[in-house]
Amino acid sequence: MKPSPTRLLSFVFLFFLGFFPGFCSITNAQSSSEIYHELLKLRETKRVLYLAAHPDDENTRLIAYLANSVHAEVGYLSLTRGDGGQNLIGKELGIELGMIRTQELLKARETDGGWQFFSRAIDFGYSRNPDETLSNWDRNKLLSDLVWVIRNFQPDLLITRFNTSPGTTHGHHTTSAILAGEAFELAGNPDAFPGQLKWVKPWSPKRIFWNAYNWGGQYEPKPDIPYHTFPVGEFNFLLGTSYSQIAADSRTMHKSQGFGSTASIGESSDFLEFVAGAPFENDPFEGIPDRWLGLEGGTAFVNKVEALLDAFDFANPINNLPHLLEIRAQLNQVQERLPWVKEKQDQVDRIILDVLGWKALFLANKELSFPSDQIQGKLIVNLPGDRGVRLEKFEVLDTAYELAGRVADNQPFEWEQELQIPASHPVSQPYWLKSPPRESLYVVESQEMIGKPFNDPAVSGKLHFRIENQRFEVNIPLQYRYNDQVNGEIIQPFTVVPKISLSIDQENVFLLGEQEAQLGVTLSFEGDLEEGTLGISGLGSEDYVVEERLEDAANNRLYFSLRLTNPNGEARSSHTVFYKTGDGTVYQQGKKRIVHPHIPNLTYFPEASFNLIRLNMDMRNQTIGYIPGAGDDIPEVLRNLGYTVEILEDSNMGPGTFRNYSTLIVGIRAFNVNQNLANQTAALMDYVKNGGNLIVQYNTSSPLLSRDFGPYPLELSRDRITVEESPVKILLEEHPVLNFPNEISESDFEGWVQERGLYFPGNWDDRYQTPLEMQDPNEPPTRGSLLVTRYGSGHYSYSGISWFRLLPAGVPGAIKLFVNLIEQGNE
Repeated sequence: MKPSPTRLLSFVFLFFLGFFPGFCSITNAQSSSEIYHELLKLRETKRVLYLAAHPDDENTRLIAYLANSVHAEVGYLSLTRGDGGQNLIGKELGIELGMIRTQELLKARETDGGWQFFSRAIDFGYSRNPDETLSNWDRNKLLSDLVWVIRNFQPDLLITRFNTSPGTTHGHHTTSAILAGEAFELAGNPDAFPGQLKWVKPWSPKRIFWNAYNWGGQYEPKPDIPYHTFPVGEFNFLLGTSYSQIAADSRTMHKSQGFGSTASIGESSDFLEFVAGAPFENDPFEGIPDRWLGLEGGTAFVNKVEALLDAFDFANPINNLPHLLEIRAQLNQVQERLPWVKEKQDQVDRIILDVLGWKALFLANKELSFPSDQIQGKLIVNLPGDRGVRLEKFEVLDTAYELAGRVADNQPFEWEQELQIPASHPVSQPYWLKSPPRESLYVVESQEMIGKPFNDPAVSGKLHFRIENQRFEVNIPLQYRYNDQVNGEIIQPFTVVPKISLSIDQENVFLLGEQEAQLGVTLSFEGDLEEGTLGISGLGSEDYVVEERLEDAANNRLYFSLRLTNPNGEARSSHTVFYKTGDGTVYQQGKKRIVHPHIPNLTYFPEASFNLIRLNMDMRNQTIGYIPGAGDDIPEVLRNLGYTVEILEDSNMGPGTFRNYSTLIVGIRAFNVNQNLANQTAALMDYVKNGGNLIVQYNTSSPLLSRDFGPYPLELSRDRITVEESPVKILLEEHPVLNFPNEISESDFEGWVQERGLYFPGNWDDRYQTPLEMQDPNEPPTRGSLLVTRYGSGHYSYSGISWFRLLPAGVPGAIKLFVNLIEQGNE
């Protein structure tokens, strides 16, 4: 496998300090050709900001070309973190999916050589037009975010992925282009968002373009609009790969969206259509000055870089060190405190360490720690050649440790020290999750944090050293390293967690009729057990009883079993469990981990809360067979309701097992991802014909592993109902699915979340019945949200309603309707 062309930037993206990447440790040295490639980027000062709405919207081919052929610094500003999408690799949705897609974007930028930025916008799902989008998002705040990123990154060009014509694509997409055009006009105006000028200066990009395309075909230039063509299919011999391959590898990082990509072979083009700014004739970068030439000492710096490029020693890159040290000394004479100059200084330092073959790690003896904990830290530095460095000191957690040693000749320097995490040290909560969101925007209190892709390292150390007569400083993040028996070396970020965390065994607690309910609470102590009092916000002592308290001192855990005594209240209410220790400290955060092999382990700390849902609803005890798809939490919700749910995997799926269940439920996108299920379609239809009850949840039209997932023909479409408050008309008032065992009325469609549903059937056989009609504002009505039919002596339902969102969110009406689908087998 070829090395990533910009692998050295991986730590920059994950661990940069401040708004821009700081100089961070590089753990693996670059090849000679990659070092030369970095020198070409060092010489160049062009800057481009690419803008769109979601992770995976960006054109990785154009980013790869601009970053690696033009050698520009290219940033991608995604308005959202993709929180409202679907997940092909797991059950995570909402903020958890946003965390995954954030890291996938960072991996993509590590691959194609770009930077990554975000606004505060929350992805609230599909939107048909920008008016609908901006009725959810605060336009002025988002515009402020875009202006802030432009003023910080200081791009020469803005490029939007989408144009401003409404109705041609997702409303978020169009909105990103509209806001980009407004920010283009405002960023250079000191009267626009003047509060930002404490940290940044006004900045006006030269031009704004649309990365033009035609759906389903080649872009056709318009005779009256200037445009430019980039040959993005070219091959880069320094990197040993084509820009198309870099782009495909980058896009493949969007694994949660199922965007694995195969590179095109041969020539291909990308187009920029002029939108606004200074006119140009041949080149989008026309009239943009070389920033070096505007600095005192800049010309001398450029001459030194070009001299090194001409004389570069590929066979023995260490021989380039004297020239690089001269370049560094020249650059450090530049007095202008400009962000891009600081970037170049950091880049020179990285190149110098690359030619030395530098490897440095700062390792902890465990991945997770807590405030006031003791850990063992270990610093390892190695250089393979005889051009050594003189270590001076290492600063970590506000303490400076003197070091005395020379590192050279492939003899690693190792230093170990017991370190204490301060009691006041913050936990590693993603910065945009520290406060509850408001009005579809994340709340970020610090202006300087806006735009950043992720947190700084939980702990890092600053290593001071000399190379010949020049002083260097490098920030090295504290990490945890271990060996996996299959995958070898694994390195994960060091993470600080709460001293006491709480977990509850169900996010939705159902009170059915006059019944009481059970709730289990587990307290995990990172240190010794501490005595305290357990409580629930919004409930009095008479509303619940602690039936059991178990102590597991060996594992530092307490277990509580609570009985909720059916307190009076609203149909749906939210409550937080807390634990108050003897010193008055209140703990109410959970600890959730997201682990996927293609991204770093992620940890966050939501409140230990649950929904208390009161339902006057009939249902009977039965055992349900659940066939997983792309991943959802519906089985757990059904268990909390009182059903027995058994998961049917490949080994226990087939005609012999299907008949054991009165109801079978097929998970979301199962016919897109579950080949064994697709092989069993005939058996599923026989199950229905012989008296079974089959419920199939939504799939997408492509790729489908089988199109025979119904007893009668039906064709999927992209139809959806995006507005959760949109009207629902009951068409078949007497239909059993709306009456047995629970009567469904229009009020049961109130309080839904994010959307009504998605990927509805567009055409279906007349033998299907459609009990419901839904309609988005200014859109034609659709009856495809729910198809039901009798087949033989059984029942079949296909539904694009977003059960995978509605049931875990505890929406009472949606739960009642889904229970009715389950109970049709008992009609």
